[in-house]
Formats: sequence, C-alpha cells, structure tokens
Amino acid sequence: MSQDTLSQVLRSVRLRGAVFYHVEGSARWVSESPPAAEVAALIMPGVEHVMAYHVLTHGECWASVIGESPVALREGDVVIFPRGDPHVMSSEPGMRGTVDLTPYELPRPEQLPFFASRQGESLSMSRLDRDSERHAATLVCGFFGCDANPFNPLLASLPHLLHVPARAGADHDWIAHFIRFALSESTDKRPGGEALLERLSEAMFVELMRRYLEAIPEEQSNWLAGLRDRHVGRALALLHQRPGEAWTIDRLADFIGLSRSALHERFARFTGHAPMHYLAKWRMQVAAGLLRQSSASVASIALEVGYESEAAFSRAFRRETGLPPATWRREQTRLAERESLY
Repeated sequence: MSQDTLSQVLRSVRLRGAVFYHVEGSARWVSESPPAAEVAALIMPGVEHVMAYHVLTHGECWASVIGESPVALREGDVVIFPRGDPHVMSSEPGMRGTVDLTPYELPRPEQLPFFASRQGESLSMSRLDRDSERHAATLVCGFFGCDANPFNPLLASLPHLLHVPARAGADHDWIAHFIRFALSESTDKRPGGEALLERLSEAMFVELMRRYLEAIPEEQSNWLAGLRDRHVGRALALLHQRPGEAWTIDRLADFIGLSRSALHERFARFTGHAPMHYLAKWRMQVAAGLLRQSSASVASIALEVGYESEAAFSRAFRRETGLPPATWRREQTRLAERESLY
C-alpha cells in the first residue's frame, strides 16, 4: 500500500479543516442540514468542495443522509458526509427537522467555535449549562474543505455517509486527542485555539481515511482500495511521484511486473481510468497547484508536468478546466484575494 500517494493527493487538493460548532442536544432533539454546497460560501469562502463532519463527544444519537437509513452513533464516533449531502442528526432514528440557515449566517464570534443548544427543533446559539451529563448528546461539528477540480480521485471513493466507530481504549488515538482538545478549546477559548483545532481536524481526516481504507472489503474496487492493491498501488505511487516522466503503458507495466493488458484491466477496475488517462488528469492537478502557488511561466510548468510544448499543455488544461492556464491562474488569484477579505 502506498500511504505516500494518499498524502500527495491530500496535499494537492488542499485539504483544510475547521471546527465551527459545539452542539448540545437536550431530551428529544433534531437538526437538519442543507446540502453543503448551499452554505459553502458562508462557512468556507473560496473552497470548491465542503464536507460536514460530526464528532459525538458524549451520549448517543443518530445520523442519516436524507432519504437513507439512519446510523446509530456512540460516544467517540465520527460521521462525515463526503459528498456534501443534506443530512439529519437526531436523538431518535427517522426524525426530520426544518433547515435553519441561522447558524451559518451569524456574525463570526471573536473566536470559534459557536455554541449551539438543541431542544426539539428549537435552536439557541448559547450554552445552556456546562454539565454534559444533563444532555442527551454533545457534538463537535465542523467542515473539511478541498479542491474538487481539476482532479480529485479521492472524492469518488468515499460513500455518502462515512461512519467511523470509536476504538475502545485508544489512548494514543488521533480522534480521542481531537475530542479532548476540542472540548477544552470550546470551553476555554485560548489564543491559537482555532489554528490548533484546524490542524487537528486535518490530522483526524487522515486518520479517518486510514481506518476506512483498513475496513474496505477485499472485493471492493475504488481508488482507495487501489492503494492497497499490490500492483495498482505501485502504479499509482509511480505516477504520483514522477508525473513529469515520459510514461507509456508498456514502461509502466515493466516497472510493475504485469503485462500491458493485465495492468490496464486491473488499474481501470480500481480507478475507473486507463493508466495514461489517469496520468493526464493527475498532471492537470499538479499543474493547477503550480499555477496557483508559483510565478513560473506556463511554458515551464508544461515541461514540469510532462508536456513538450506549451500549446499541447494548454489544450489539455483547457479540456479539464474549461479555461486556458493563464486565464485560470488569474481567476484563482482573484478568488484568493476575495477569500482573504473574510
């Protein structure tokens, strides 16, 4: 398995984490959330794709994508909605609430997170008391943000609802650490607390991906499962580590130790792409990062990602993004400037 490939993808798609809400549910309660795309500009401006997550720090509750079967959560469990689906968190299965955009539209407090208390469908943006034992459930809720374009192979590998149960007795577990820090920083907001929680939530996401990868059934075929496959994982590692090389299917097959046809079939089964098609898409993701983060010329970036001419690179980049590289770079600069105003 290539753990480094996962790290490279997460860096390339600019994974970001944020903790926004400390939620207390009392007695019978329900909270219904809209599609993440509807509130993305309010909560993480400038981010292409947003995923809501909830960490249950006390008690029990239920989570469900609208229209799907609910999942029971126990203390220490985490649930993510990777596709940004509308969803419900509630004290009992099958409950529905009314979408309330108030928590997303409130002026940002001096320091995050917000406090929110739920009783039935009613919402109070203040803490009722500090005794968690009186609450049916307490949760730390936030969002993960990442790029979806030009190419994010991870997103298609994730389910609509990802439930990661707590591990018993895991004193050195990232999620257990996150819960302790999140509760501490939520109660006693200290300088640097937001940055600490952001970094910890990003680390938690990586740990959640590892656990999900470990739990994927042997017969499942997707990009994440491909990392675990001996041959596909090696091929992915080579393409990600050396995207600018003059790869061919024959050369890659020689490195992997499979025939050309066997590599093509196996790689496509796990990733949904032929190896060279996958490489072309990954090159555009690498190029997007270089365009965004450096002042290098389009011609030099073209060479770095394996294109012998600027014209060929520009055509390929436009096919994936709809914009020529120089125009795309200007648009990204404009978006970054707008994001910095928030």
